[in-house]
Order: sequence, then structure tokens, then C-alpha cells
Amino acid sequence: MFFPKKNFLNHNQKRTVISVFVVIWLFIFYYESSRHFFLNPFFGREFPKIKFLFPPAGWIMFFNVDEGYGGAEVYGIKDGQRYFINPHDILETKAVGYDNIHRNVLSEMLSSYHGPSFCRFLRRKFPGYEQFEVVAVFYPDVTETPKKKLYRTVYVCE
Repeated sequence: MFFPKKNFLNHNQKRTVISVFVVIWLFIFYYESSRHFFLNPFFGREFPKIKFLFPPAGWIMFFNVDEGYGGAEVYGIKDGQRYFINPHDILETKAVGYDNIHRNVLSEMLSSYHGPSFCRFLRRKFPGYEQFEVVAVFYPDVTETPKKKLYRTVYVCE
């Protein structure tokens, strides 16, 4: 049996419907991604959550995200004082729209295998510091206590 194909919308109408859907979806996605950490603290109140395909992790869509999270921080030591070194200063990214820091590349330096070469790199890049301290940072629960951090020194570059 043959059934004729029925087109309810012409080509331009289909494109318009898809474009409107994408704009609405992007608005909801950006709202839901920024609501908890940016909008709520800025306005001092709790904004409503929209339950529409968005996991609580926001940008990391449909990925199994654990409640804990870890990374690395580097401190320069000069005259007995510790100074935090911005990861963007350590690993400068030239490409637009690609951020190695947010991809947690610096955490690779927590390995003792990379320690000696990373220390040489830090001494060459930041000659004003006498020593460097590479620290593992762990957030036990990023949803309940997002600002709670646990620190452990992994190694010190002499």
C-alpha cells in the first residue's frame, strides 16, 4: 500500500520552528547552568530549577559526575611566603575557546613521574620564586559544600 507523504510545514517554516526551539533550549540551558553558582549568590535568593534534560552538573551533560572532585594548585615560595600561582599563568592557552585549565590538565603534574620535569619548567618560567609547592586539592562534595577544600602537599621543588 502506498500512502502519500504529507508535509505540514514548508522548508522555511521547518527552519523557523527548529531555530525557535534551539534558542529556547539554549536559554534554558544557560539559565540552568548558571543558576546555582552565579544567579542565586548574585541576587541573594534561590531561583527555581527547571527540570528539562539538565543534570545538576550543568555543562557536563549526561556524564556520570561524582560528588567529589580533585585538582592541583601550585604555590611559589619567596622570602618564606607562599603565593598562589594562577594556573592560566602556568599553562598559557593560545587557542580561543579551549581551556586546558578547566579540563584539569594541571592535575597530571601531581604524578611523581612528572615532578622533576615540572619543577624545571616552573623554575624556568617563574625565576622570581625560591621554591614551588605542588598541592593536591580535593572538594569532598561539590553540590553540598562547594567551597570546602582539602589540601595535601604532593612535592616541593627545591
